Amino acid sequence: MRFAPTRLTQRLKHRALAIGAAALVLPLAAGVAGSAVATAAPAHAAPVQTAPWGGFEELWVPSTMGNIKVQVQWAARGGNAALYLLDGLRARDDANAWSFETNALEQYRNDNITLVMPVGGQSSFYTDWYAPSNFNGQQMTYKWETFLTEELPNFLENYGVSPNNNAVLGLSMGGSAALTLAAYHRDQFKFAGSLSGYLNISAPGMREAIRVAMLDAGRFNVDSMWGPPWSPAWLRNDPFVFAPRLKGLSMYISAASGLTGKYDNPKGLVGYYNTANAMGLEALALANTRAFQIRMNTLGIPATYSFPSNGTHSWAYWSEELFKARGQILDTMNAW
Repeated sequence: MRFAPTRLTQRLKHRALAIGAAALVLPLAAGVAGSAVATAAPAHAAPVQTAPWGGFEELWVPSTMGNIKVQVQWAARGGNAALYLLDGLRARDDANAWSFETNALEQYRNDNITLVMPVGGQSSFYTDWYAPSNFNGQQMTYKWETFLTEELPNFLENYGVSPNNNAVLGLSMGGSAALTLAAYHRDQFKFAGSLSGYLNISAPGMREAIRVAMLDAGRFNVDSMWGPPWSPAWLRNDPFVFAPRLKGLSMYISAASGLTGKYDNPKGLVGYYNTANAMGLEALALANTRAFQIRMNTLGIPATYSFPSNGTHSWAYWSEELFKARGQILDTMNAW
């Protein structure tokens, strides 16, 4: 835990450095072809903005993929803990959906933990790819695991956020990614949460389903990500397979039944079509998550599970689950 004078002094130093640097450095465009990073942004190797305890900022963080936008809500009282919130398969380039589809910012506004919401990464599974996707003309290779576990925490450390006192939670694509990141980077993450994640991707039909889903979400080629279905990279990123690595980690795992609930109010043909898709996706997530639970129980590894009797693959339900996980996250991170 950092004391207030230290963090304030550090930020004042950064502001002074930034004023001098501004006179020497010109903005560098960082547009990248494809849907992953398409926004021009100024390049800088250290923070050039400061924020008081609490408050919201959008930072541009240098990476091997170019400058990545990261939305941040600072810890209310200068704490050094952070909660990384990962997006879903159709992640947008302008904002992380946790910031506008849910009330995540309001939920944690008075808590002593910084919310870290990386922007972009459609169909990426937040992993390091072998190559650019050759189906959609992607010009750079996704390196999201490197970004989230090396480049971003090193950058945020300049703001007083600890690189070793983090939690990570995601939904759908981001759910399995959250467990993967925590499993292989235990020095960074003390908590991991999966909401409607696909946690048994080696199950029959799952690899084919992921291939089709990624083609639909941006025409991304899964072979550029983890190689062909028999590649060992698939096993490395399958929570069911790497489950033993999760021993001792605080976890919150959730998936609903897929049956419509209080937040499902479809209107018109499009509305009913989308709701039907959300029902199917959630039912598949539930089957994956139940299989993962059995695997964890067999290994004797505890986790907190939530299986609501109603709920589809929809943001309102994930917002509710995030709030249910809040107490466990704040306890684990000592961030009340």
